[in-house]
Amino acid sequence: MTDPVGKLPSELDQLPDRDPEETAEWAASLDAVTKAAGPHRAAYLMRRSLEHAEGAGLALPKLLETDYVNSIPTAAEPEFDGDLEMESRITAWNRWNAAAMVTRGSRFGVGGHIATFASAAWLYETGFNHFFRGKEGDGSGDQLYIQGHASPGIYARAFLDGRLSERQLDNFRQEAGGDGLPSYPHPRRLPWLWEFPTVSMGLGPLSAIYQARFNRYLANRNIKDTSNSHVWAFLGDGEMDEPESTAALALAAREGLDNLTFVINCNLQRLDGPVRANFRVVQELEGAFRGAGWNVVKTLWGSAWDELFRLDTTGALVRRLREVPDAQFQTYQTRDVAYIREHFFGAEPALVELSRLLTDAKIAECFYTSRGGHEARKVYAAYRAALSHKGAPTVILAQTVKGFTLGKGFESKNANHQMKKLSVDEFKDMRELLGLPIPDSAFADGLVPYGHPGADSPEVRYLQERRAALGGPAPARRVHAVALPEPEERAFKALYKGSGKQEMATTMAFVRLVKDLMRDKRTGRRWVPIVPDEARTFGMESLFPSAGIYSPLGQTYEPVDRDQLMYYKEAKDGQILNEGITEAGAMADFIAASTSYATHGEAMIPFYIFYSMFGWQRTGDQMWQLADQLGKGFIVGATAGRTTLTGEGLQHADGHSQLIAATNPASLNYDPAFAYEIAVIVKDGLRRMYGPEAENVFYYLTVYNEPKPQPAMPEGVEEGIVKGLYRFKEGVPASADAPRVQLLASGTAIHWALEAQELLSSDWGVTADVWSATSWGELRRDALECDEALLRGEQRVPYVTQALEGAPGPVLAVSDWMRQVPDQISQWVEQDWSSLGTDGFGLSDTRDAARRHFGVDARSITVAALAQLARRGEVTATAVKEARERYGL
Repeated sequence: MTDPVGKLPSELDQLPDRDPEETAEWAASLDAVTKAAGPHRAAYLMRRSLEHAEGAGLALPKLLETDYVNSIPTAAEPEFDGDLEMESRITAWNRWNAAAMVTRGSRFGVGGHIATFASAAWLYETGFNHFFRGKEGDGSGDQLYIQGHASPGIYARAFLDGRLSERQLDNFRQEAGGDGLPSYPHPRRLPWLWEFPTVSMGLGPLSAIYQARFNRYLANRNIKDTSNSHVWAFLGDGEMDEPESTAALALAAREGLDNLTFVINCNLQRLDGPVRANFRVVQELEGAFRGAGWNVVKTLWGSAWDELFRLDTTGALVRRLREVPDAQFQTYQTRDVAYIREHFFGAEPALVELSRLLTDAKIAECFYTSRGGHEARKVYAAYRAALSHKGAPTVILAQTVKGFTLGKGFESKNANHQMKKLSVDEFKDMRELLGLPIPDSAFADGLVPYGHPGADSPEVRYLQERRAALGGPAPARRVHAVALPEPEERAFKALYKGSGKQEMATTMAFVRLVKDLMRDKRTGRRWVPIVPDEARTFGMESLFPSAGIYSPLGQTYEPVDRDQLMYYKEAKDGQILNEGITEAGAMADFIAASTSYATHGEAMIPFYIFYSMFGWQRTGDQMWQLADQLGKGFIVGATAGRTTLTGEGLQHADGHSQLIAATNPASLNYDPAFAYEIAVIVKDGLRRMYGPEAENVFYYLTVYNEPKPQPAMPEGVEEGIVKGLYRFKEGVPASADAPRVQLLASGTAIHWALEAQELLSSDWGVTADVWSATSWGELRRDALECDEALLRGEQRVPYVTQALEGAPGPVLAVSDWMRQVPDQISQWVEQDWSSLGTDGFGLSDTRDAARRHFGVDARSITVAALAQLARRGEVTATAVKEARERYGL
């Protein structure tokens, strides 16, 4: 509603004013200050009043943006707990070796990044020396999400520590020989060092939040005390533009994750230029994080700026810093002092007066080198503030110079992300700047040398002593061999028996199996059910009252359905992670749970169930992150297939997730047709992932929402189910010379194949054998391994070739997927091959109509089988034409 002149009423207009006269006096006072001292003074008083009110706990909207100054004044910094001179020397060696490693590698054209670590060196070094807990102390240690482009600096420190050799540094980005270092944090490639893959930007921040949340989940469920574990995520300011980077900020604040700290390296540059050319990214990030409920610590200016702020008696300097856009500040970094005097200090008279009190050397120091992120004391104070803050996560906005100490050719240059090497002369300049004892003779062969003070040097002893006090090396990944006992057979036997005449969708069969496994006395508590909001769609509401939905607050309200049997129950020790409408969040949950065996030495069994269309398609990048992080568990694409989800239409119809999943080497992909197949697959999956010889794989199962009677398990089919193919129903020949065809089907398509089997027999005298292809992907994986063995001189026959050996007639494969899914195995099938599938976009209609539209229903299968036989001369072409007409195709 608006007033007669169209003005919207403000919130204050709607609040009762008990004393309008007093209100008017406050307003008049503000007007008087504005008139007498100017608007800047009035704004200053208002900001200080709001900050005071916030500190006093008054219920006021938070101030989202503070001045462009450090949150912790120099006078309030805690005492630095270390030898600053020693740590400076250690940092210098790490800077040198990081740059040397990438430069030496540039001879082979393998690339690498220098500028990121150069800007962030003190952010890492301060943490390693004073804060990051290792895994050899009590508990699980801290979890470190290292910025991907900073990996050379982490390798350089591991070299100084004796954990890496010169040979390994020289094999940076050259892994094929087996002794190389991966480009970025890749646990699968360097599993003793890296824990978390982070270079796919945006996934690190998201995963860090859910890791911190999962730490609390383990503690609240009394599985492991994680109170001494802190999650540190090192991020770039440009990276924060990725939607995943900020997708879960509110979750972290809502759940009070004070075991989490983001350290954002604000060097004001992304890959091609300024992050915010015409704006200020630090202020933008502060507003976003404070608005989401985070504690914000700004560490912007080094100690050289203290004098400038003391001289700023009018507030002109602070105002100027608040208004200069980032791109212009980067320009100051690269121009001479005269330019800075004219363009920065010349903005208003008060700044001109201030600049007259400053020497050129002071201005140069402030604008060229003095940033909060480059001073150990500033960083130390910020980290201490983060750990002492309770009730909310903390973000540290640390301002740095990209390419710091690499010389004028690198520092703050737009192109420095793509610059891969320094010249010998530039290295010599860097040597002088860092004060390193590297003689000119070390450059004799034209290569920049690695530097090391010696294994027994004071620097190395100091570094190792600090790490020993903090619980051992970091980063480090440790895997504790914790094999889980096999669950009782009872849960699996329930599905082996079938459902009799009762119809049951395979989605419901899977949920029923997991529900029974969660009751297992030995392993039931280790299951982690994950669902993005639609648990009821998948029949999981029965788990609500029994397992409970995890909430760190428990249930502070009476649920609306409390009087119902399957009411909505939240609990502090709840087992279900119901994430709301966020597949990305649910996937981040899965990754944290699936790698708990390494992160915390506690094997958990996550299963993540979702609309299959919104899994691999929407969060495929996280599936690769999961594979890189060596995660284990069951990913379940429910309501699978392009024709089973009636009425939902194009964006819900999944005919391709099995194909996308096949691109991930760590994913074992199954498309079971029957409940007993699910039981066999899950049982074998538990053995392979959590048994004595655990493998670093995960499972993708597609299940359907189409109710069907579930048959009992035939004898002797377990091996075929696991390997991907077995004959489910052999055809009965009408005569000795009856034509024969082999029908291979997966998932719900087996029901169409069985119906086609009857039509072929009754209408055309053709015998069809029906095979259940539980995994096209595993059949292909086995065949590829056989091909590789052949190159080594080993003779191996693919399982699919063996299984179909001697089977008469052509092979026709059919599924509710694109034809490319079954076509994965065609080259290893000796018989004539053809396939049917649901290529194209989905559509809204009944199941029967959709299947007729795509040509995969029983009658279409029948005609396709006859056409194959006709090409072989085993039936007449007239029969094919007659079948089309009879079935209305």
